[in-house]
Amino acid sequence: MLRCFLTLCCLLALVTSAPAQEWTRFRGPNGAGVSEDSTVPTTWTENDFNWRVDLLGIGHSAPVIWGDRVFITSADEHTALRHALCLAVSDGRILWQRDFPSEVHDKHARNSFASSTPAVDQDHVYLSWSTPEHYTLLALDHDGQDVWQRDLGPFAGQHSSGTSPMVYEDLVILNNEQDGPSFLLAVDAATGSDRWRTPRVANMVSYSTPCVYQGPGGKPQLIFISTAHGITGQDPLTGRTLWEHNCFKLRTCNSPVVFGDVILGSCGSGQGGNYVVGVRPPTDGQPAEEVFRIEGKVPYVPTPVTNGELAFLWEDKGVISCINPVGKVLWRDRVDGNFSGSPIRVGNYLYCLAEDGDCFVLEAGPKFNLVARNPTGEVSRSTPSVAGGVLYLRTDSHLISLGGR
Repeated sequence: MLRCFLTLCCLLALVTSAPAQEWTRFRGPNGAGVSEDSTVPTTWTENDFNWRVDLLGIGHSAPVIWGDRVFITSADEHTALRHALCLAVSDGRILWQRDFPSEVHDKHARNSFASSTPAVDQDHVYLSWSTPEHYTLLALDHDGQDVWQRDLGPFAGQHSSGTSPMVYEDLVILNNEQDGPSFLLAVDAATGSDRWRTPRVANMVSYSTPCVYQGPGGKPQLIFISTAHGITGQDPLTGRTLWEHNCFKLRTCNSPVVFGDVILGSCGSGQGGNYVVGVRPPTDGQPAEEVFRIEGKVPYVPTPVTNGELAFLWEDKGVISCINPVGKVLWRDRVDGNFSGSPIRVGNYLYCLAEDGDCFVLEAGPKFNLVARNPTGEVSRSTPSVAGGVLYLRTDSHLISLGGR
């Protein structure tokens, strides 16, 4: 009895001391957009919000969370003044704010001057944005103090920039594929100095944020997607191109997602021609292989999400498709809305913000089931975030917290 009691106490100590999942980048760990938290509601009203906080200006970036702090960016649409903010998880109180002067420049009507989602680790928060003359990557500590700042040169892009940085071990990774001189970049997270820089063909801006893929018995690879290079695997320590599969003809706006042994990616345009591919990275000396291609009624901007056995493709005009690992469409249905943000999966449910601000909740299963349509009251082109059992919804000029224990 005593032995059982002591064992139970040890198990309870492990559970209560286990750190909550941090949401460290665009769409959380590895960009998968997945959380297994069980305290996020599927239906709510404004009375259920933990808090709703005004943000200066507007922005489409998503919040990132580390411990008891939320980091987010926003910008003034008239002056392009950028704001970096840190809020308290508990009550949304603004702990600090940093302002960065910039300049107004041409961008897509659906873009903003604060569309790049920060990345965060235990020491720093990493931010990026551009003007035609300067592409900036910088690091602040968790108290908002300067750590380092890099000017990566000019940025050429018809619709301005929007890709987000990510952290891999002690590196900050940034995809700089644009209409001008292009490269993939890894800098030292502590100093900002180059660790490697891989030149890329200047073709068309990629808005994609990379992820990590590791096949059975293989080493980790950074996965990038772009019009010029299709889907590529890079050595994360050297930047060397391990493989490349050219499969895209149009612009790449969403980000790669690992779905079993394939990488999902898509390309498209505002005029159509969109398609999703599933590409299997090279194995056993065999080249990369396009396993399937799905054309029409598939995402241009939103990034897919999976539950391991199924993948869900959330199209910009509200058509959702459920596919299996060989690309067979198991169901396809429509919800009433237009979408620029991406879906995430929390447990058995999908969450996605429509441009009118309504958050749609669907069951993540083999049959279409619309669970709820929850209004936020303001336009949104952002992607939800989850940490510590709390759901964060970013509208143009507000941040909302709901759920939790």
